[in-house]
Amino acid sequence: MNSYHLHEKDALTMTDKTNPRPIRRLNETVVNRIAAGEELIENSLDAGASNIQITVKDGGLKLLQILDNGHGIRKEDMTIVCERFTTSKLKNFEDLSNINTYGFRGEALASISHVAHVTITTKTADSNCAYRACYSDGKLVPAKPGTNAEPKACAGNTGTQITAEDLFYNVPTRRKALKSPSDEYNRILDVVNRYAIHNSGVSFTCKKQGSNQAEVNTLSMSSVLDNIRQIYGSIASELLGLSKSFKKLEFKLNGYISNANYNLKKMIFLLFINHRAVENSSLKKAIESIYTTYLPKNTHPFAYLSLEINPQNVDVNVHPTKREVRFLNEDEVIAAVGDAIQESLAGANSSRTFLTQTLLPGAESIETNTNLAENSIKKSGNYKCVKVLNYKLVRTDSRVQTLDDFCNPDNTFNMQPKDNPKKGNNNFPNSSKNIVNSNVGSSNLKRKRERFDVRLTSILTLRKRLKEIEHKGLTELLANHTFVGCVDDSLTLALVQHQTKLYMVNYNVLSEELFYQLALYGFHNFGFIHLSIPAPIRELTIFALESCDHDKSEDLKPNEEISQIIIDQLISRKEMLLEYFSMTITENGELATLPLMLKGYAPNLDKLPTFLLRLGTEVDWETETGCFETLSRELGLFYAPEPPNFSNISTSISNNQDDNSMDICDTSNVNKDNSLLLPKRKSSEKETNLIFTEQQKKAEIARYKWQIEHLIFPTLKSQFIAPKSIAENGHVLQIANLPDLYRIFERC
Repeated sequence: MNSYHLHEKDALTMTDKTNPRPIRRLNETVVNRIAAGEELIENSLDAGASNIQITVKDGGLKLLQILDNGHGIRKEDMTIVCERFTTSKLKNFEDLSNINTYGFRGEALASISHVAHVTITTKTADSNCAYRACYSDGKLVPAKPGTNAEPKACAGNTGTQITAEDLFYNVPTRRKALKSPSDEYNRILDVVNRYAIHNSGVSFTCKKQGSNQAEVNTLSMSSVLDNIRQIYGSIASELLGLSKSFKKLEFKLNGYISNANYNLKKMIFLLFINHRAVENSSLKKAIESIYTTYLPKNTHPFAYLSLEINPQNVDVNVHPTKREVRFLNEDEVIAAVGDAIQESLAGANSSRTFLTQTLLPGAESIETNTNLAENSIKKSGNYKCVKVLNYKLVRTDSRVQTLDDFCNPDNTFNMQPKDNPKKGNNNFPNSSKNIVNSNVGSSNLKRKRERFDVRLTSILTLRKRLKEIEHKGLTELLANHTFVGCVDDSLTLALVQHQTKLYMVNYNVLSEELFYQLALYGFHNFGFIHLSIPAPIRELTIFALESCDHDKSEDLKPNEEISQIIIDQLISRKEMLLEYFSMTITENGELATLPLMLKGYAPNLDKLPTFLLRLGTEVDWETETGCFETLSRELGLFYAPEPPNFSNISTSISNNQDDNSMDICDTSNVNKDNSLLLPKRKSSEKETNLIFTEQQKKAEIARYKWQIEHLIFPTLKSQFIAPKSIAENGHVLQIANLPDLYRIFERC
């Protein structure tokens, strides 16, 4: 986008700080000697403005408005303000050799008025009111058909507002040649950024029409460095200042360059000569060549340079847009600037900064520790640190990890029972006891699925409900506890320490709630636990019904009929179960997959028959919220860990069932596709009896305890929201307090 869109008519410019100078029509000989082209000028700055506001719509094509608080334009000058070569800065040709203003041609508004609808509202300090006029093709035009074209009195502040609308409305080929509105807007921002940095005494604002936030917003009281920080961010802390005078070459150098610690993928070079933004490829190449010895390959510096050269040594009229200028002794000037940069970098290169590793999460900073030590010294009145009393000393850290966290107990052998000499070794169903291969928790179980953003109102409501019933004290306790150990092999109780207190918790109840919450927060995003052979729902639900202790009633339907109803329910909802809960139900009424709710953890498959039965009897399939809540609750019950029970291994199959049996428990193989595999179907008998050695029992208990300590309780730390019901029902009990124990020991 041409930068003349950003600037006002040079008629706004005044060298006199109090009164505007009259605009004159240039002599024809002067006109002929001025280089032709579109003039890119900064009239608001020439007019002494301290506040410039730029508003843009569609990259300036629909609207571009510049508002300043400069001197304004006299009413008598508004008639010719948009004509070519009308300016307040030039009178004779000799004035070109001593130009010290941004503009001098008087073409900007003339050019814009030929390709856009221009409106100017202006007021001078000595005027009683502002005046507004519309322009087209350099001439005054009426604002509405049938009205007078003369400037109309209106309300306004001192300064000028220029509005250009429908740019290139009458030059369609030029309009098509422009890039997208966003690209054109970025060009505008680039120009505004440059002048905002250089003109530290002027407030610049640039924003899109209708936006409440400005992309550029600098203050009139800001320094150049403050403006660089405002626009380019943290780069300001990596800059070196330049300030040097060269009397022989008659110029001054000021600016900022990046040090050897900072680099960019593309060079940022802001060059101003006599306060005008220009380009000079020779100077740019010279600067980059200097930095090649300091920066890594293919990286570039930041440089802002302002050169004030004797105006008589500068030719500003060599380029149609004045983006390039020529000056005397150009090679010597570039060499002098390069030497100044080299000297500044060499002086700053004695000290380099490097990035270092930050403190671990939760660690106190050095300053904090120092302040604590100083406070202790002040309170004690000497240089001895205040000692923490023994009965208040916490000797554990809940954040500490041990090697056991990364070492799964040895399970290279499968839990295969000894064959009973009187019975075959075929069984249904065999107990998993959560036997997990040593690979579980390793990279083999990393999920590579795209995560879905759940927006169902029912799920969001259930998640919100968890926060509403949260017991913050218990949540904080579990989030910062230290695991002590399990109370007994057959009980679901464990000891945890929090600060100076010891608690006994029922982790089975906590786990039920934990997996319920995991079901809600993992909804639609579960991995899969694949069964090597699908589990028959019919046989398992009938097995669960026959195992239930209930009185037979004439009103109770046969087990086969109940089982079929459950199968029909699950098959009719198999798409929902697969999509939301990663449960695959086949057309034959078999369960093929379960959700992977916790990495490295497999549920106790002894509970699978009961789980399938309760899916048909306890889940509310009628309402959406009720369905998701009750189904998640059942998953919590199913996945909650229970101690191994070797006394209840022997089971039998109903005579009504097929003679085929299935081992659905051995999870000793782990698929690379995040899948826990079950062994294939074996030959069966109606009754099995499994005998385990003491070594196998100890290994199974060790694996179970490892899961409790290194899977369940760490998840309670990081992802659990403790409900009030757990705290109120006595599932977490304080059994010891360090200060109380010290009192007891002191009596002994």
